Amino acid sequence: MADRLLTFSIFRYNPITPEIPPRMQEYQLEETMGMSLFIALNLLREVQDPSLMFDFVCRAAICGSCAMLINGRPGLACKTLTQDLPDKITVMPLPVFKLVGDLSVDTGVWFRHLNVRTEAWIHTDKVFDPKGIEERMDNPTAQAIYDAERCIECGCCIGACATANMRADFMGAAFLNRIARFMIDPRDERPMAKYFDVVGTDEGVFGCIGLMACDDLCPMEIPLQGQLAFVRRKMAQMALKCARCK
Repeated sequence: MADRLLTFSIFRYNPITPEIPPRMQEYQLEETMGMSLFIALNLLREVQDPSLMFDFVCRAAICGSCAMLINGRPGLACKTLTQDLPDKITVMPLPVFKLVGDLSVDTGVWFRHLNVRTEAWIHTDKVFDPKGIEERMDNPTAQAIYDAERCIECGCCIGACATANMRADFMGAAFLNRIARFMIDPRDERPMAKYFDVVGTDEGVFGCIGLMACDDLCPMEIPLQGQLAFVRRKMAQMALKCARCK
Protein backbone atom coordinates (compact mmCIF):
# COMPACT_ATOMS: atom_id res chain seq x y z
CA MET A 1 0.00 0.00 0.00
CA ALA A 2 1.38 3.38 -1.03
CA ASP A 3 2.01 5.89 1.73
CA ARG A 4 -0.63 8.59 1.96
CA LEU A 5 -0.19 12.31 2.39
CA LEU A 6 -2.12 13.09 5.55
CA THR A 7 -3.59 16.50 6.34
CA PHE A 8 -3.94 17.38 10.02
CA SER A 9 -6.27 20.17 11.09
CA ILE A 10 -5.19 20.95 14.65
CA PHE A 11 -6.72 23.29 17.21
CA ARG A 12 -4.31 26.04 18.24
CA TYR A 13 -4.71 28.39 21.19
CA ASN A 14 -2.43 29.45 24.02
CA PRO A 15 -4.21 31.06 27.00
CA ILE A 16 -0.96 32.89 27.80
CA THR A 17 -1.39 34.90 24.59
CA PRO A 18 -5.14 35.65 24.53
CA GLU A 19 -4.65 38.33 21.88
CA ILE A 20 -4.16 35.49 19.35
CA PRO A 21 -7.63 33.98 18.86
CA PRO A 22 -8.30 30.22 18.74
CA ARG A 23 -7.87 28.78 15.25
CA MET A 24 -7.46 25.56 13.30
CA GLN A 25 -4.05 25.12 11.67
CA GLU A 26 -3.29 22.63 8.92
CA TYR A 27 -0.16 20.50 8.56
CA GLN A 28 0.74 17.79 6.08
CA LEU A 29 2.77 14.67 6.74
CA GLU A 30 3.66 11.49 4.87
CA GLU A 31 2.09 8.45 6.47
CA THR A 32 4.39 5.54 7.32
CA MET A 33 3.62 1.93 8.15
CA GLY A 34 2.23 1.48 11.66
CA MET A 35 2.11 5.23 12.33
CA SER A 36 0.07 6.24 15.36
CA LEU A 37 -1.36 9.71 15.90
CA PHE A 38 1.14 10.09 18.73
CA ILE A 39 4.04 9.47 16.30
CA ALA A 40 2.52 11.89 13.78
CA LEU A 41 2.14 14.68 16.34
CA ASN A 42 5.71 14.21 17.53
CA LEU A 43 6.98 14.40 13.95
CA LEU A 44 4.98 17.57 13.36
CA ARG A 45 6.42 19.13 16.51
CA GLU A 46 9.99 18.03 15.83
CA VAL A 47 10.11 18.89 12.13
CA GLN A 48 7.48 21.51 11.38
CA ASP A 49 6.26 23.38 14.46
CA PRO A 50 8.04 23.15 17.84
CA SER A 51 5.36 25.37 19.42
CA LEU A 52 2.68 22.65 19.11
CA MET A 53 1.49 21.61 22.58
CA PHE A 54 0.16 18.18 23.55
CA ASP A 55 0.76 15.70 26.38
CA PHE A 56 2.25 12.23 26.50
CA VAL A 57 4.13 10.03 28.96
CA CYS A 58 3.96 6.29 28.46
CA ARG A 59 3.24 5.80 24.73
CA ALA A 60 1.59 2.49 25.71
CA ALA A 61 -2.02 3.45 26.56
CA ILE A 62 -1.57 3.17 30.32
CA CYS A 63 -1.07 6.78 31.47
CA GLY A 64 -3.99 8.52 29.75
CA SER A 65 -2.01 11.69 29.06
CA CYS A 66 -2.54 11.83 25.30
CA ALA A 67 -6.35 11.82 25.31
CA MET A 68 -7.84 14.24 22.77
CA LEU A 69 -10.71 14.60 20.31
CA ILE A 70 -9.80 12.73 17.12
CA ASN A 71 -12.25 13.49 14.33
CA GLY A 72 -14.75 14.47 16.99
CA ARG A 73 -14.36 11.35 19.16
CA PRO A 74 -12.34 11.13 22.39
CA GLY A 75 -9.42 8.74 22.13
CA LEU A 76 -5.76 8.16 22.96
CA ALA A 77 -3.26 9.42 20.38
CA CYS A 78 -0.84 6.58 21.19
CA LYS A 79 -3.53 3.95 20.60
CA THR A 80 -4.96 5.46 17.42
CA LEU A 81 -3.38 4.32 14.14
CA THR A 82 -3.52 6.74 11.21
CA GLN A 83 -4.32 3.81 8.91
CA ASP A 84 -7.73 3.65 10.61
CA LEU A 85 -8.40 7.33 9.88
CA PRO A 86 -9.23 9.24 6.66
CA ASP A 87 -6.72 11.38 4.78
CA LYS A 88 -7.83 14.49 6.69
CA ILE A 89 -7.62 14.24 10.48
CA THR A 90 -9.09 16.85 12.82
CA VAL A 91 -7.55 16.99 16.29
CA MET A 92 -8.90 19.07 19.17
CA PRO A 93 -8.45 19.11 22.97
CA LEU A 94 -10.83 17.23 25.24
CA PRO A 95 -13.76 19.41 26.35
CA VAL A 96 -14.79 19.95 30.00
CA PHE A 97 -11.20 20.14 31.29
CA LYS A 98 -9.18 23.35 31.66
CA LEU A 99 -7.18 24.12 28.51
CA VAL A 100 -3.42 24.41 29.01
CA GLY A 101 -2.70 25.09 25.36
CA ASP A 102 -3.47 23.60 21.92
CA LEU A 103 -4.22 19.90 22.60
CA SER A 104 -3.07 19.91 26.22
CA VAL A 105 -5.65 19.99 29.02
CA ASP A 106 -5.33 19.78 32.80
CA THR A 107 -7.03 16.56 33.92
CA GLY A 108 -4.99 16.41 37.15
CA VAL A 109 -7.04 18.95 39.13
CA TRP A 110 -10.29 17.28 38.02
CA PHE A 111 -9.19 13.81 39.08
CA ARG A 112 -7.73 15.03 42.38
CA HIS A 113 -11.15 16.53 43.05
CA LEU A 114 -12.66 13.14 42.14
CA ASN A 115 -10.54 11.35 44.74
CA VAL A 116 -11.47 13.82 47.49
CA ARG A 117 -15.16 13.97 46.61
CA THR A 118 -15.58 10.19 46.46
CA GLU A 119 -13.21 9.62 49.43
CA ALA A 120 -11.39 7.11 47.26
CA TRP A 121 -9.79 4.98 49.94
CA ILE A 122 -10.82 1.98 52.04
CA HIS A 123 -12.94 3.08 55.00
CA THR A 124 -12.51 0.72 57.94
CA ASP A 125 -12.08 0.81 61.69
CA LYS A 126 -9.72 -2.16 61.58
CA VAL A 127 -6.11 -1.48 62.56
CA PHE A 128 -3.74 -2.59 59.83
CA ASP A 129 -1.29 -5.24 60.97
CA PRO A 130 1.58 -5.64 58.47
CA LYS A 131 2.48 -8.98 60.09
CA GLY A 132 -1.10 -10.25 60.12
CA ILE A 133 -2.77 -12.79 57.87
CA GLU A 134 -3.60 -11.55 54.40
CA GLU A 135 -7.28 -10.70 53.98
CA ARG A 136 -8.52 -12.82 51.09
CA MET A 137 -11.54 -12.41 48.83
CA ASP A 138 -13.21 -14.63 46.27
CA ASN A 139 -12.13 -14.47 42.63
CA PRO A 140 -15.35 -12.93 41.20
CA THR A 141 -15.13 -10.04 43.70
CA ALA A 142 -11.43 -9.50 42.99
CA GLN A 143 -12.15 -9.52 39.24
CA ALA A 144 -14.96 -6.97 39.63
CA ILE A 145 -12.64 -4.65 41.59
CA TYR A 146 -9.90 -5.13 38.99
CA ASP A 147 -12.30 -4.20 36.18
CA ALA A 148 -12.98 -0.85 37.86
CA GLU A 149 -9.33 -0.29 38.78
CA ARG A 150 -8.26 -0.48 35.12
CA CYS A 151 -9.33 3.16 34.70
CA ILE A 152 -6.29 5.20 33.61
CA GLU A 153 -7.98 8.56 34.30
CA CYS A 154 -7.58 9.70 30.70
CA GLY A 155 -10.81 11.71 30.77
CA CYS A 156 -12.23 10.24 27.54
CA CYS A 157 -15.47 9.27 29.30
CA ILE A 158 -15.85 12.81 30.62
CA GLY A 159 -15.10 14.44 27.28
CA ALA A 160 -17.67 12.14 25.64
CA CYS A 161 -20.38 12.74 28.25
CA ALA A 162 -23.24 15.02 27.16
CA THR A 163 -24.21 15.80 30.76
CA ALA A 164 -20.63 16.65 31.79
CA ASN A 165 -20.37 18.97 28.79
CA MET A 166 -23.52 20.79 29.90
CA ARG A 167 -23.06 20.72 33.69
CA ALA A 168 -19.85 21.37 35.56
CA ASP A 169 -21.26 19.79 38.74
CA PHE A 170 -21.94 16.38 37.16
CA MET A 171 -19.61 13.64 38.39
CA GLY A 172 -19.41 11.58 35.22
CA ALA A 173 -18.56 7.95 34.58
CA ALA A 174 -15.07 8.10 36.08
CA PHE A 175 -16.53 9.20 39.44
CA LEU A 176 -19.24 6.55 39.37
CA ASN A 177 -16.83 3.81 38.33
CA ARG A 178 -14.66 4.74 41.31
CA ILE A 179 -17.65 4.59 43.64
CA ALA A 180 -18.63 1.17 42.23
CA ARG A 181 -15.11 -0.08 42.98
CA PHE A 182 -15.49 0.67 46.71
CA MET A 183 -19.08 -0.55 46.88
CA ILE A 184 -17.86 -3.93 45.64
CA ASP A 185 -14.86 -4.10 47.97
CA PRO A 186 -15.79 -6.09 51.13
CA ARG A 187 -13.05 -4.31 53.08
CA ASP A 188 -14.84 -0.96 52.79
CA GLU A 189 -17.20 -0.55 55.75
CA ARG A 190 -19.10 2.54 54.64
CA PRO A 191 -22.89 2.12 55.00
CA MET A 192 -24.90 2.52 51.81
CA ALA A 193 -26.38 5.73 53.21
CA LYS A 194 -22.89 7.25 53.15
CA TYR A 195 -22.55 6.43 49.46
CA PHE A 196 -26.01 7.89 48.86
CA ASP A 197 -24.85 11.23 50.26
CA VAL A 198 -22.10 11.30 47.62
CA VAL A 199 -23.77 10.01 44.44
CA GLY A 200 -27.52 9.63 45.08
CA THR A 201 -28.41 12.96 43.43
CA ASP A 202 -28.74 14.43 39.95
CA GLU A 203 -25.12 15.54 40.31
CA GLY A 204 -24.29 11.86 40.65
CA VAL A 205 -25.79 8.72 39.21
CA PHE A 206 -29.28 10.14 38.62
CA GLY A 207 -27.90 12.90 36.39
CA CYS A 208 -26.79 10.39 33.75
CA ILE A 209 -29.08 10.61 30.70
CA GLY A 210 -28.06 7.19 29.41
CA LEU A 211 -26.42 7.96 26.07
CA MET A 212 -23.51 5.71 27.14
CA ALA A 213 -20.85 7.41 25.01
CA CYS A 214 -18.56 6.84 28.01
CA ASP A 215 -18.96 3.08 27.60
CA ASP A 216 -18.52 3.20 23.81
CA LEU A 217 -15.37 5.33 23.89
CA CYS A 218 -13.48 4.09 26.96
CA PRO A 219 -10.02 3.14 25.59
CA MET A 220 -9.63 0.52 28.33
CA GLU A 221 -13.03 -1.02 27.50
CA ILE A 222 -14.17 -0.81 31.12
CA PRO A 223 -17.84 -1.91 31.33
CA LEU A 224 -19.02 1.54 32.40
CA GLN A 225 -22.61 0.84 31.44
CA GLY A 226 -22.67 -2.02 33.93
CA GLN A 227 -20.89 0.04 36.59
CA LEU A 228 -23.40 2.89 36.30
CA ALA A 229 -26.31 0.45 36.39
CA PHE A 230 -24.87 -1.20 39.51
CA VAL A 231 -24.49 2.12 41.37
CA ARG A 232 -27.90 3.38 40.22
CA ARG A 233 -29.58 0.17 41.40
CA LYS A 234 -27.90 0.43 44.83
CA MET A 235 -28.88 4.09 45.17
CA ALA A 236 -32.48 3.42 44.09
CA GLN A 237 -32.73 0.66 46.70
CA MET A 238 -31.37 3.04 49.32
CA ALA A 239 -33.87 5.77 48.34
CA LEU A 240 -36.79 3.32 48.58
CA LYS A 241 -35.57 2.14 51.98
CA CYS A 242 -35.39 5.74 53.24
CA ALA A 243 -38.88 6.44 51.88
CA ARG A 244 -40.31 3.45 53.72
CA CYS A 245 -38.62 4.60 56.95
CA LYS A 246 -40.52 7.90 56.74
